[in-house]
Amino acid sequence: MPLLPKSDLSLTLGHRAPLRASGVALLLVGLSQGAAAQVLTQAPAPQAQPAPATKAKTKTAAVSTQSAQSAQSSGGSAIVMLVNDEPVTAYEVDQRARLAALSSNIGAKAQENFQRLVKDESTNTKLKTILEETIKANQGKTREQIIAVFEQRKQQFALGLQKQAMDSARSSVIPQHRKDALEEIIEEKLKIQEARKLGIEVTDEGANATIKSIADRNKQTPDQFAQNLRGMGVDIETMKARFKSNFAWRDVIRRKFAAQISINQRDVDKLVAATADGAEDLVELQVQKLTLPLPAAIDQGGMTKRLAEADSLRQKFRSCSTAQSLVKDVAGAKFEEAKYVKPSAIAEPTRSMLLAAKDGEMVPPQISAGGVDIYALCARRTGKGDETKRAAAAQEVQSREFELLAKRHLRDLRQDAHIEKRS
Repeated sequence: MPLLPKSDLSLTLGHRAPLRASGVALLLVGLSQGAAAQVLTQAPAPQAQPAPATKAKTKTAAVSTQSAQSAQSSGGSAIVMLVNDEPVTAYEVDQRARLAALSSNIGAKAQENFQRLVKDESTNTKLKTILEETIKANQGKTREQIIAVFEQRKQQFALGLQKQAMDSARSSVIPQHRKDALEEIIEEKLKIQEARKLGIEVTDEGANATIKSIADRNKQTPDQFAQNLRGMGVDIETMKARFKSNFAWRDVIRRKFAAQISINQRDVDKLVAATADGAEDLVELQVQKLTLPLPAAIDQGGMTKRLAEADSLRQKFRSCSTAQSLVKDVAGAKFEEAKYVKPSAIAEPTRSMLLAAKDGEMVPPQISAGGVDIYALCARRTGKGDETKRAAAAQEVQSREFELLAKRHLRDLRQDAHIEKRS
């Protein structure tokens, strides 16, 4: 019985909407090979190369990391809400909103951002700077070799702009997810608390397996997937927390309500019939049919009277064994003996009514070309070779019942919880 959001299971980070190549063409139009050659011709005489900037870059990265950690410790750790005295921090809400933003449709916004970056004068200035750096770093090489290196750096620069455009577009939708993120975290706290109250162990096992499955679909290891996610501003622990609460909640619902779930075969029949492909019916119905002839002059009064007669017969119906006696005093009425038919052979809405009926029940009359028809359901049977499909349908029915009970229980927990907003 899956109680996991399908969106989590289908997350694919490796398939992002690509930005159109036309933007890259605009970006590089001012620095084609001809332009690069012109700069090469005007290049200054060779100069002493500056010391490698590796240490400086490392120091900058360290400062950036420290700044992020400082921001998290100052504002991110601020408690925004208490759920039964368990804190919810601003960092948790921000992370959950960022995770939700990954599923947002940001293609158009990212394209807009990219076009704006391409047209910005600073972009062309940066490309010229990259060209000058390439010339200085490759003294002694031929013009063709330098241009080839520059072409590689241009492509790297364009990819950087694409990432910048995507990150900016994604950041722009984060605020609209904060409210839902907070609500989601509150419910997850309640789910975990209820699991612990019932003595259910909350482990990482199921969450780790799910993350590995997602990583496999992206052709990545779990570590690579986590790094990719982190590159988009989301800690893998945020995703893991969501999965852990869902697995714990699944166990809560099973433990509390498994004994209350009873599979209704009529619901299974309805689901089986609804999912049939048209070439087959996975259940057969044994039906009887009473048909009252239409009046010679079809008018509203005559039709109303005939429908009333049919409904009166339905009220007198007790069982399929006595149905034939109902029409013995009705002139022109026909009776069809019980026989097994496929649901698809019966027109709607009678088909759905019969699928939903109990054995030994007569459904409301319907007008057809032959008159006013009244069907009685005598029995039903499963077609040969359909047990696997019926088992799947029964599992789906059970899952729906669990989902309904899960929503009710979570609503009750929410009503009884002490939830305090702090800031």
